[in-house]
Amino acid sequence: MNTRGLRSQLKDSVPVTGMGPQVGAYGVQDTLRSGFSSVKNELLPSHALELSEKNFQLNQDKINFSNLRNIQGLHAPLKLQMEYRAARQIQRLPFLQSSHLALDTLKGNDESISFEGILNDPAQSEMMGEPHVMVEYKLGMM
Repeated sequence: MNTRGLRSQLKDSVPVTGMGPQVGAYGVQDTLRSGFSSVKNELLPSHALELSEKNFQLNQDKINFSNLRNIQGLHAPLKLQMEYRAARQIQRLPFLQSSHLALDTLKGNDESISFEGILNDPAQSEMMGEPHVMVEYKLGMM
């Protein structure tokens, strides 16, 4: 199997952002903000369904917006997308994990129990950093 052809096929079919490590001001990976680099993140998907599962929610939203547009017109999906965007902007300080309760309520996920709801404990987060540095970075002071 030609892995180079498969890699270019995957990159062309699905937009992947943030694959590589973040580069700081001096051309070196910014480990404080992006964490340690992992070889696993830079490899191809290990299974054919992994790519599909990764983009499941995005594809589901596209289908729902398309159905909503066909039924109610152009204004309905636009209004819903504006509400999603507004709810996504509501969050806590950068060093605290936000629950995005308003977004979950809009999407109807507030009454469902999922894998992330049980095993996504913010206390066990690996991305805990220095609060002052993270706020200054978010505000553009660094």
